[in-house]
Amino acid sequence: MNSYIFRQDWTAVLQLLNQSLYAEEMVCSMSTQLFVIPATADLKGNAEMHNSLVPASYHRVTAVGSAIRLQNGETHESIIRILVSCVNNGLKRDQEVTKWLPIMRDDAPEEYKPFLQNIISWQQQAEQSLTSAKQLLKQMGYESQ
Repeated sequence: MNSYIFRQDWTAVLQLLNQSLYAEEMVCSMSTQLFVIPATADLKGNAEMHNSLVPASYHRVTAVGSAIRLQNGETHESIIRILVSCVNNGLKRDQEVTKWLPIMRDDAPEEYKPFLQNIISWQQQAEQSLTSAKQLLKQMGYESQ
């Protein structure tokens, strides 16, 4: 019975991480698109935002991979430490991403402001899901490191 509960717990964490990663994929795709649209190619803050977006994405991918391994029955403590660390590091990087997005929106031509607002919404979803994963990990007894 304990093994089943253990896997159920990791499944819930994995679902939250996958939700966060999906939203992050949208942020990455949409904000990168701005580099190739002539009207937004030099958008203030986009390059700076990507300096944090890229590592934030890496941390999400690594967290998802770790959760998959745990869900599949691996139990090494180092996998859990990596998972918790990546969740925390992803959230730290998200702070910088979130800081630059309104600057980008404000600098964008009027017709692109709704597009930027959509990116901001996706980023909020990415952060909310990752925060929920962090809270669940805490409830499971894996404190922030």
